[in-house]
Amino acid sequence: MDTPQPVILTVTHHDPSGSAGIAADTETAVSLGCHAASAVSSISVCNTGELLGVAPVDDSLLIEQTRAVLEDMPIAAIKVGYLGSVENVRALHSVLHDYPDIPVVIDPDATLADKDSVLAPPLWEAMVSLLLPHATMVCPNRREARAMAVEADVLDAMAQEILESGCRYLLLTGVPQGQQMQNRLYDERGLVREFKWERLQPAAYGVCGTLATAIACHIAHGLTIIEAVTRSQQYAWSAIKDSRRLGMGRPIPNRLFWCER
Repeated sequence: MDTPQPVILTVTHHDPSGSAGIAADTETAVSLGCHAASAVSSISVCNTGELLGVAPVDDSLLIEQTRAVLEDMPIAAIKVGYLGSVENVRALHSVLHDYPDIPVVIDPDATLADKDSVLAPPLWEAMVSLLLPHATMVCPNRREARAMAVEADVLDAMAQEILESGCRYLLLTGVPQGQQMQNRLYDERGLVREFKWERLQPAAYGVCGTLATAIACHIAHGLTIIEAVTRSQQYAWSAIKDSRRLGMGRPIPNRLFWCER
């Protein structure tokens, strides 16, 4: 029986620990009332404490995965995470070009991109020039913003430089403010709103991806950008607060915290 459940497409890596990547995005989507279709961009070798390696899938396979879903299902939003190679960035660009009306939320994953110092700069450059012009929102932390905005030296200037690439909104996350963390929402006019959250310790694994996926889900439900960003931050903060240490490394956000109480 047909249902109005929104469908999102997440394009990112597979994390065998389930802490981040496809598994985490699927869990977030289920928690927020969406169905998650997925396209695997790369396979990571990692656990909750250490990244050992990353192998990108062939770019033609990434195109086939994404188009198979987009031609079959009513995708309400696309979340893009780590893509693994410049070729995969180009491949996804060719797909997004054909679906300009679908909102796109990008989580530029620096943790995996910096694993290979030779690959990282071209990957950032390709993402900025090819993917950000298609983005409804990009959600970098300070480190990722510096990698994308090479000419800027302060956070507001970084945000402006990234927005000049063509994305509509930027949510800059993880700006320290004493015992709090600040997230800053920008559009082409500049700073739109500041959000302050209690800093939680220890730092959980997969937080940025969870926030970006939550934003995609809330957009898929028809919320405005401000509503989507506000609710997604509350959701991500609650998931982090209820994090669990399932391995010997970093704790994992409990993305289904609400159903275990």
